[in-house]
Amino acid sequence: MAWEEWEQLKADAAGRQQTQMQLNQLPAEGGGGGGKDLVVRDNELGKLGNMAYDLRERFRVDSDLARPSTFDASIELFNDGLDTGSALTELHDAWNSKTQTLKEACAHISNGLDFARSQHAKDDVDIETAIKSSVIESYLK
Repeated sequence: MAWEEWEQLKADAAGRQQTQMQLNQLPAEGGGGGGKDLVVRDNELGKLGNMAYDLRERFRVDSDLARPSTFDASIELFNDGLDTGSALTELHDAWNSKTQTLKEACAHISNGLDFARSQHAKDDVDIETAIKSSVIESYLK
């Protein structure tokens, strides 16, 4: 992609944006609120978390299918004096390391989404309590 084409694409994208960030002021026309709020749907976070967990579990099982036979073959080749045995052992160890990293990443994503669901639920309760408290205080004044 040529630099000019990139610049044109950036300009086109900027032209399609309806609102720009405004700091420390209201929009010139009417009140605040651009109509875009952070929306977290609990069911969507739950589905994504479950997908990450399912991926981790499927990968945990499927990535381990060849591990025992690969390790046994590498030992036999090594014991027979073939360099292929040590190379296969290195491959085996590298594969285990990479699969562990991927499983940990999936678990991290799943746990992060579970935490986000929990935190947003707590935030909703806190906001609801604050609103109820402010309504009660307004009656007491």
